[in-house]
Amino acid sequence: MNLRYIVSLFVFLNFSLLCYSQQKYTLSGSISEATSNETLIGVTLVVPELQTGVTTNEYGFYSLTLPEGEYEVRVSYLGFQDIVQTISLTKDIKINFQLVEDAEQLDEVVVSENKEKLDIRTPQMSVNALSVETIKKIPVILGEADIIKSILLLPGVTNAGEGASGFNVRGGAVDQNLILLDEAIIFNSSHLFGFFSVFNPDAIKDIKLYKGGIPARYGGRVSSVLDIFQKEGNSKKLKINGGIGAVASRLLIEGPIVKDKAAFLVGGRASYAHLFLPLFNQDNTAYFFDLNTKLNYNINDRNSIFLSGYFGRDVFGIADRFVNTYGNSVGNFRWNHLFSDKLFSNLSLIYSDFFYGLKLDFVGFDWKSGIQNINLKYDFKHYISDKLQVNYGINNVYYSFNPGKIAPSNSESGIVEDQLTKKYANEFAAYIDIEHDITKNLSLGYGLRFSNFIRLGQDELNVYENDNPVIFDPFLLIYQEAEPISVSNPGRGAKLATFNNIEPRVSLAYTINNTSSVKASYTRLSQYLHLLSNTNSPTPLDVWTPSGPFIKPQLLDQYALGYFKNFKEGDYSFETEVFYKDIQNRIDYIDGANLIANDAIETVILNGEARAYGLELLLRKNKGKLQGWLAYTLSKSEQRTPGRSNLETGINFGEWYNTPYDKPHDISLFASYKLNEKWSFNTNLIYQTGQPTNFPIGQFEFQGLIVPFFGLRNTERLPDYHRIDVSATLTPRKNKNRKLQGEWVFSIYNLYNRRNAASINFNRNQDTQVNEAVRTSIFGIVPAATYNFKF
Repeated sequence: MNLRYIVSLFVFLNFSLLCYSQQKYTLSGSISEATSNETLIGVTLVVPELQTGVTTNEYGFYSLTLPEGEYEVRVSYLGFQDIVQTISLTKDIKINFQLVEDAEQLDEVVVSENKEKLDIRTPQMSVNALSVETIKKIPVILGEADIIKSILLLPGVTNAGEGASGFNVRGGAVDQNLILLDEAIIFNSSHLFGFFSVFNPDAIKDIKLYKGGIPARYGGRVSSVLDIFQKEGNSKKLKINGGIGAVASRLLIEGPIVKDKAAFLVGGRASYAHLFLPLFNQDNTAYFFDLNTKLNYNINDRNSIFLSGYFGRDVFGIADRFVNTYGNSVGNFRWNHLFSDKLFSNLSLIYSDFFYGLKLDFVGFDWKSGIQNINLKYDFKHYISDKLQVNYGINNVYYSFNPGKIAPSNSESGIVEDQLTKKYANEFAAYIDIEHDITKNLSLGYGLRFSNFIRLGQDELNVYENDNPVIFDPFLLIYQEAEPISVSNPGRGAKLATFNNIEPRVSLAYTINNTSSVKASYTRLSQYLHLLSNTNSPTPLDVWTPSGPFIKPQLLDQYALGYFKNFKEGDYSFETEVFYKDIQNRIDYIDGANLIANDAIETVILNGEARAYGLELLLRKNKGKLQGWLAYTLSKSEQRTPGRSNLETGINFGEWYNTPYDKPHDISLFASYKLNEKWSFNTNLIYQTGQPTNFPIGQFEFQGLIVPFFGLRNTERLPDYHRIDVSATLTPRKNKNRKLQGEWVFSIYNLYNRRNAASINFNRNQDTQVNEAVRTSIFGIVPAATYNFKF
């Protein structure tokens, strides 16, 4: 009787669901740019009558399931003309929308995707985006548009100063940022040691920076995700654009292989300032180049394939005696498949490589190091209803680490060839992420990520007494490197360590009214790779190392709460967030740690903890001739490494100390003013608290030498950093009737010639025999001019 009842109930429920599903139908398709067929990310498609909608995914696809009926559908994207279309939804239908650029909005400034009510409702928070048009307006050093320098104007984002590599997010380290280019990991984001970024803005379509509330599809870093997608290429007609600058030029060519079906994109960029050095009797070299490529082929309505790549190199040399070469190489094959009008998938096979080479010919020294990985990932997006969307997938990354190989650079060298022990690891992850509109006012995002990291075997592994590679001297009160008692040979097939972590993600948005909402999020992240660097700004010589028997993975818990408000129909917007981050197992270094060519790196590393907390404010003006934003961040970033037992003092006596990237006050202003069709003007203003550093607190004499000694870590600061940059863009009126379109950009970096300190060193004046502080600055005022063109 019970079995018959259960079967009857099951049949009834399925019949009810079937009847219910017959009353709903799905509108799906893709949204692209009319002139090029370039798919658009984050386009808003709304049905005002039902107060519901959807945005396009990373490949321009959308799907929206609605009750049967007739509806007005509005498609909108900032910088393009809206499409308003009435549809009769009596069956599943597919509509591919093509948007036309709005000439009156082409120069609008955007900090994030179109901020409509739907964006106010979405639980996603702590994310910023910049349009390529905005990035090209922002005045930067030597007039070369720069993605990394541009995101430094956003709240919660800083770096170590001029000429510094990478960026810091919410008090995190540079290695805690996951940087993706077409899903491929970029391990070094800078050219010429930080003066330029590796990303050619002409080849970029979409940029998003996740600072918190990070979706479960991302993992592997505990601070942020910078997700960058390249353009796909124009499948309608051949297009060429580029620019000629003071120190570098660029050229991008895109066009159809098969019209409306397949396209290519090739972009190149190179610097050439070194070509002028011989005029000044300088036999030195300093240049970079990079190449972006992409092919796409639309097989049919349900299948598309993409092949993209990036290759970049930097070369810095002093005559032939010192040559430094480094750069990234990435490649990605992707297959988009539509299982149904509700289920979208993407399969990717990705290769990424970072190479570093150093040749010192005067000592016969040739050094090579790097990291390579192969990543296979399969992602799904399931549009179950207009209220419920589910993302899920898996990915597996295999890593190979080359800490360094030294070899003689010439036949006269006395260097003996040596290979530091190579390391290997595998990282697997599976995730599910749900976007759920609970009520008209409450939206939730919740997900779970499972990560598994295996430190694989290697040729040699040091063995230490009591498994302790770092020992503490209780008499000198210092940490010292332990000597290995033996060396084992586990072999490549062994597993040296295994780590498993569950990473929940939760975010919610409560809509107060049509123009404001409150959001909150909790994020847990794991990081298994670590950049070994004890400098304030990473250098290409720094190497990555995996977690293992002696180095634990970093674990983050981040909490954020925010308030978001639109004013005057979106003309103005205001965002404020507070956050708190707690990181376990943040690596720290013993005093006097040597990280270069160290084959026993575990002997100078201790596991500590870090924390960061702060307040972010962002006020934006989105429309009109004058547009831009004002950002302010009040924050604190600290770390500590207490003793492992009551007998140990820990690093810095176990007390909290400022991280090298702690900057309590950070103010950024960007403004763009379009005077007329011919002239537009842009400016930045930046102010930051000085970077933490160490100054000597005294000195002593030892065998005739004056030796300084230092106090607790990072108790001093460099002078506060500030500058103003300006630029003017001249667009000739004759452009309107010409096939060749051109513009001039004139810029001045550091308008009032502020000599910001990159470092302060203490030397003894040879004349007065008195110790003195010497400030080192990189840039003063720097004017530049760039000519941009397209046809």
